[in-house]
Amino acid sequence: MATISELYHYPVKGCAGVRVPAGAVGPAGLEHDRCFLVTDLAGTYRSQRRDPLLATIRPEVREDAGCLSLSAPGAGAIRVPVDQTAPRRSVTLFGNPYTGIDQGDDVAAWLTAVLGAPSRLVLAPPEHRRVTDGLTPGTSGYADSCAVHVLSEASLRELNERITAGGGRPVPLSRFRPNVVVDGWDAHEEDHVLRLTAGGVELGYAKPATRCAVTVVDQLDGTRVGPEPLRTLATYRRATAGGVVFGAKHAVVRPGRIAVGDVVTTVERSEDDPVGAPASRRSNGPISRS
Repeated sequence: MATISELYHYPVKGCAGVRVPAGAVGPAGLEHDRCFLVTDLAGTYRSQRRDPLLATIRPEVREDAGCLSLSAPGAGAIRVPVDQTAPRRSVTLFGNPYTGIDQGDDVAAWLTAVLGAPSRLVLAPPEHRRVTDGLTPGTSGYADSCAVHVLSEASLRELNERITAGGGRPVPLSRFRPNVVVDGWDAHEEDHVLRLTAGGVELGYAKPATRCAVTVVDQLDGTRVGPEPLRTLATYRRATAGGVVFGAKHAVVRPGRIAVGDVVTTVERSEDDPVGAPASRRSNGPISRS
């Protein structure tokens, strides 16, 4: 039986994740996930790809969502009253235009000092409308793409076995920044689960998670410590469409509440493999394996 072993949200895109025991899942994913974005002065998003020190910033959203706290080593902490009424400003994410609500000069100055580059913080506005692609379309906040990133514990175990067999050191889960971690699946079962339910939530498979240079960033100190895991992933997880893939992106089909310990039930499954040729068999109904 598969169950949820860990849940994470990432209130500020690119910053540290927050492990939670449970949470509400809306159309854009887990509550508070990637609802804030750090940008440069032109409005272009900042990412660990270019600004790895983002990983050292630890956010916390208060229960009433009226306040965001940020802390970083050597920089102390700052309390940010969330402003939902300030004028919108243009932001750019992966070349696509959106808007954000600027959260003021104090947090901008704090972020600028931590990152060593002029920065602003914006909040996704209530009218934020974003369509995500893949097999199951959906929406998300300021995530890279789809609303929910699902990863199997067994996938990480297999990867680390391969890394250590080659003389490397295992990498932690945090390098992959998942939302939902599943225990009880075989390695890379997330590649095949087209529909799943857990708690009151239903998720639909959108596409594999293509990995990038963020995975070589130490999530504790914000330093690049490559080449793992990309070097090992490239030996066995090259996608037919290009890049290396690890984990799966899902859209929210039915919002609800989800918690650690919830049973994960596979509703629809495919034999298609993102790292191999498409298979001809597909299961289109409830199956016994979960």
